[in-house]
Amino acid sequence: MNKLDENGMAARLAQDIPDGAYVNLGIGLPNKVAHFVPEGREVMYHTENGLLGVGGAPAAGEEDPELIDASKKIVTMLPGAALFDHPLAFSMMRGNHLGIAVLGAYQVAENGDLANWATLEQSFPPAVGGAMDLVAGVPQIFVLMRHTARDGTPKLLKRCSYPLTGAGVVTRVYTDLCVLEVTPEGFRLVELAPGNSLEDVQAVTEARILA
Repeated sequence: MNKLDENGMAARLAQDIPDGAYVNLGIGLPNKVAHFVPEGREVMYHTENGLLGVGGAPAAGEEDPELIDASKKIVTMLPGAALFDHPLAFSMMRGNHLGIAVLGAYQVAENGDLANWATLEQSFPPAVGGAMDLVAGVPQIFVLMRHTARDGTPKLLKRCSYPLTGAGVVTRVYTDLCVLEVTPEGFRLVELAPGNSLEDVQAVTEARILA
């Protein structure tokens, strides 16, 4: 089966962010989305550590170690960017001032439930971060993740087994195999990665995928 690499996954999701959107990017893979703003669009990326107007990675030799995103990666600022403290950053998240949040996930259920902060494994400590604030205050939640766990077990499930970040909050899921929309009937296929079939993807997915 064909799998998109991380840049391919981030670039595909970036195509669905409209011009003029205000978007929070979660830690890890979601931060790559900032590097793939389609030509002709202006998107303001927000990071919960206090920056609105996140740009791409700096050129070699132009890094500012004090200018980082929520993943502690060095970033740049776009023209018009603003810096602020944590209380204001979280007020933007909780107060319905952002249009989209892009988050990673351990599991997503077919009813839109999201689990992304704890796996119940004692060797892997939980980390809440700002995800619960985002799912409570941002109307569209896009999940960007690999389709299966490292051991091949499904991450798109009928019901999550890990503790929830939010119930019924996910709008769309972007994986290395396909793009899915969460509907009242369950996951509905939006797009397959080039070369894949729905049967191939369904075989590694616990939840049913509607065509």
